[in-house]
Amino acid sequence: MTEEKKIKLKTTLSDYFIITLGMTIYVIGWTLFLIPAEITGGGISGLSVVIFYSTKFPVALSYLIINTFLIVIAIKVLGASFGIKTVWSILVATLLFWLTPGLIKEPLIDDTFLSAVLGGMLGGGGIGLVFTRGGSTGGTDIIAMIINKYRNISPGRIIMYCDVIIIASSYFVFQSPAKLVYGFVSMWVVSYSIDAFLNGANASAQIFIFSKNYSEIADYINHSAYRGATILDGTGWYTKENVKIVMTVVRKRESSMIFRKLKEIDPDAFISMGSVMGVYGQGFENIKI
Repeated sequence: MTEEKKIKLKTTLSDYFIITLGMTIYVIGWTLFLIPAEITGGGISGLSVVIFYSTKFPVALSYLIINTFLIVIAIKVLGASFGIKTVWSILVATLLFWLTPGLIKEPLIDDTFLSAVLGGMLGGGGIGLVFTRGGSTGGTDIIAMIINKYRNISPGRIIMYCDVIIIASSYFVFQSPAKLVYGFVSMWVVSYSIDAFLNGANASAQIFIFSKNYSEIADYINHSAYRGATILDGTGWYTKENVKIVMTVVRKRESSMIFRKLKEIDPDAFISMGSVMGVYGQGFENIKI
């Protein structure tokens, strides 16, 4: 097996592991906090909960059936790879929705508001993990990913708009304004958690490196960190000497790896790193207008 294939296999396995972890966190938020407290969140999961409390039809089955139809849209619009990851996410969630409800007999927390917040945080964090690897939990997430592909609108905001109707429908089941409000609280927490998670995961940094070993540093960034590097000409005004400056833009999570290598190549290098609001182009985000 070539090195390129090994890297591709490792990336694929990592993607599915993170997606599985994300879906596990997502389902735990529902089964441990939201469902026991009779709180209806958004998405197909929320719709499945409404169906469950009105007909006692298992959440796992309704979740699977509804998403089976929606997944066709994901494959057609977002590509086969997205569809495969979404299918995997739905299967993992269905299995967990089937296995986890019997783990607890009574709600872990008596405070309904706290259940809404904790369930929303876990749900949003889980969805955020799945989104970072190009997957989806299905349902309204598919709509969010389609719109986000063409328009620079946060996925969390799109999901929030789509989920209002689903949560509002829970009033006809519970006949409780309080539970309706808690459902909207949970929805807001999920939306905020998704955006916070994705913004943190996609945060980028621009790094300027002043070093006599600029060639070795640029080669490392290109061939080992798999990022672009540009060599700029400069003049040190104090010394009046010409200098070479390595400029690169990386994800913030990648910066620690680069800093460790910089310390090894040139411990005396002068480095400046700053956050950037948006990075568009190869290896980063596509321009959306």
